[in-house]
Amino acid sequence: MMQTDVIIIGCGPVGALAANLLARAGLSVLVLERETALHPLPRAVHLDHEMLRLFQSAGVIDRVLPDMRETDGHLHVGADGGVIRYMGTVGAPRPFGWANDYFFYQPELEAHLRAGFAESDRVQLLLGAQFLGLEQATESVTIRYAVDGMETHAAAPWVIGCDGARSAVRKALDVRLDDLDFEEPWLVVDAEVDGPVTFPPLTGVPEGADLQRLSVMMCDPKRPATVVPGRGNHRRWEFMLLPGEEDQAMMAPETVSAMVGAWLGTVPHRIVRAATYRFHGLVAEQWQVGRVFLAGDAAHQTPPFFGQGMCHGLRDVANLAWKMAAIVHDRASPALLDTYQPERDPHVRAVIGAAVSAGRYICELDPDAAAARDAQLRAAATPGRTKTAADLIPAIATGIVLAGSPGAGERFLQPRTGGRLLDAVTGQGWRLFVRHAGIAGSGGATRVDAGSLDDGGALLAWLDRHEIDAVLVRPDHYVFGTASGEAQSLIDARDAMLGTRLEAAA
Repeated sequence: MMQTDVIIIGCGPVGALAANLLARAGLSVLVLERETALHPLPRAVHLDHEMLRLFQSAGVIDRVLPDMRETDGHLHVGADGGVIRYMGTVGAPRPFGWANDYFFYQPELEAHLRAGFAESDRVQLLLGAQFLGLEQATESVTIRYAVDGMETHAAAPWVIGCDGARSAVRKALDVRLDDLDFEEPWLVVDAEVDGPVTFPPLTGVPEGADLQRLSVMMCDPKRPATVVPGRGNHRRWEFMLLPGEEDQAMMAPETVSAMVGAWLGTVPHRIVRAATYRFHGLVAEQWQVGRVFLAGDAAHQTPPFFGQGMCHGLRDVANLAWKMAAIVHDRASPALLDTYQPERDPHVRAVIGAAVSAGRYICELDPDAAAARDAQLRAAATPGRTKTAADLIPAIATGIVLAGSPGAGERFLQPRTGGRLLDAVTGQGWRLFVRHAGIAGSGGATRVDAGSLDDGGALLAWLDRHEIDAVLVRPDHYVFGTASGEAQSLIDARDAMLGTRLEAAA
């Protein structure tokens, strides 16, 4: 029976990133994928800056970046053709090093992520491997799976179920889903388009905003719809199904052609696929059962109105990967993994809550209610200030964070220093940034003098803003905690929480 550090069930983008991160951290990984080939059609299309940073951490950024399309955010248009909400980034600073919004083609992304671990002797990918069941013991999990009809077994201290919305792992664990009371039917159409999309006349579009580079949500009670830019010539439309409309009739080629054609006129295009979906808000009641963890759509399903569905899953496995590595290599307490759901669940629920709230006003079909909605949203808008979808992510409030210290739980910035992104200069793992060399404190983290970096003063400005002298950053780029006058207290608090003392920089 094969023995490994971690078994991953499912090799979509979430499982593939997990394999890259774990292998890079020095763990051995078995990945079981039931399909024998990559899914050939697009599904998810949007990622944000934090995901690009995780691709840096996984060592795959150079593979994925050329096929990413950098865009400018999200625009919501009311029933009267006027803007009611803008989450744009034109001209905005990039504190995390990357643009806020990227669109991609999922088959390409999956291929790049698999190529990232293809030559690693720490990862074994088994295609056509059907998960059959699992049994847990005190210190390991045994997985039963079949390849070509032959059942076999593998064992590991931990299993991560990344096997999607219909997760067989979740069902084997008998984990229920918490229904957040949102379900709406939509038709999703992907097309290759050789020219610009034609929008109806719109008012209130912010200066400098390019409709071809925005995800545009038409909150029209006649038929809510979204137009999404993709990489290259790929475009996506999402059309809400109206009461009485049936899935099969709406997916008929002539219906799809007419609906998309209204946005294109004579622009040449080819429909790649059309499918109906129910947009859900669901969260697993348990993300961890013993030594088995759920991640991605197996743990939560998010309405797509802010493009955060896949982002959630990638954050999930980044959270798990550094903790598993700390247990294996640094003798951290196994209880460290008990912080997984407490840290991640609030993130997911915050974004799903915002997406469900947006979904309710987007899906409004009553003209009078839609007009009232438009007036209310415009009245509530703050002039000259826009929020992005990534601003929906709250700070980590509990878990491996020094609660109460300024900035604890926030995502840490990533300026360019000497023309390179911060993570490329300092390396990964735990990092201790101090105001100057005289700040005492070290141990188990890469120590960086913020004043010595050629970053335009970005790190010192961050310290000034929080009125502190030192910040300890976790391997997943979230702030563990901050301190003034010294930094050793951060190291000691970290070690106490991990249940060990790290002997060397991660």
